[in-house]
Amino acid sequence: MSIQPLPIFERDADPSFRSLETDAEAYAKLKSPTSIVVRGGRMKWIAEYPYEGGAKPGCGTRMIAHTHRGTELVEMLTTVCSNSGCSKSVSRQEVLEYIENSGGRDYPFHQEGRILRVATTEDIAQWNSTQSEVAALGPVAKELLRNSGLPMKFVAVEPIFGREVLTIYYLSEERIDFRDLLKILAARFSARIELRQVGARDEARLVADYEKCGQHCCCKNFLKVLKPISMKSAKLQKATLDPMKISGRCGRLMCCLRYEDETYETLSKRMPKVKARVETPDGPGIVLEARILVQLVLIRLESNGHEFAYPIEDVKVIPRQDESGKNPPTPPKK
Repeated sequence: MSIQPLPIFERDADPSFRSLETDAEAYAKLKSPTSIVVRGGRMKWIAEYPYEGGAKPGCGTRMIAHTHRGTELVEMLTTVCSNSGCSKSVSRQEVLEYIENSGGRDYPFHQEGRILRVATTEDIAQWNSTQSEVAALGPVAKELLRNSGLPMKFVAVEPIFGREVLTIYYLSEERIDFRDLLKILAARFSARIELRQVGARDEARLVADYEKCGQHCCCKNFLKVLKPISMKSAKLQKATLDPMKISGRCGRLMCCLRYEDETYETLSKRMPKVKARVETPDGPGIVLEARILVQLVLIRLESNGHEFAYPIEDVKVIPRQDESGKNPPTPPKK
């Protein structure tokens, strides 16, 4: 018995009877993007490359690109074409503003390259094979660095998709002449060797996993520019200066102290100093403690010695008196 299509289904399939397009119809009208923002490498650098293919890739698509290092497998983040295959595409101005707000010239952003093609299953299989060799390459590179006698600590090794470049990351407190070592490494791995010196924060970015907060280390997850953190930020935000509680996996002050530094700085200017004499709805008192984030002030009242917490809006600092017992004159307005 043959299947007869119902008239109502035939009507729904006719675009003239529908007010909305199907996903397939909307996708068919889209044009291929001309520029794609991708992420690649173990350091998760960002790049914008031109694209001349006919496919309409979406966010997360694996692509083969010719980068500043060679042929690499990269991950598509978004497109900068308003008519692309992803509804979350952004403008080039938005990309540049993001880079400027995230480190400016220090942000690892590249434009010297191009997208070659969307990665095939064979490309993915080749990349997985290359990644499986990293576990064997690491101990060999580590042993060669140790035998060189140079003051270098092996951190990580990173091959690229085309295998023409092998990057070895190392820690060192001084500049090193490793020209002889390069020859040994190149002969051993049959590739162009790039020895890259990193600091303690970059080491954590390469090898660390989770922080004490339960999340991935910020340096490994999304931070691209690792700026130094001052002890002033730690003193302002933390109730304790225990190194074990304010230090990250790298042994330096935690990067997250920088996120709210400006907010703490602004809010702290509104708070009265400890031991300052203030006026409250219940009379004058002395400031014992100030909680910046919740904008509360703990005050001991002069009338009965009781301690109460007041919001900053209900507290007014009493000006200090001069030697004559009078309040200092108010400076004239400019």
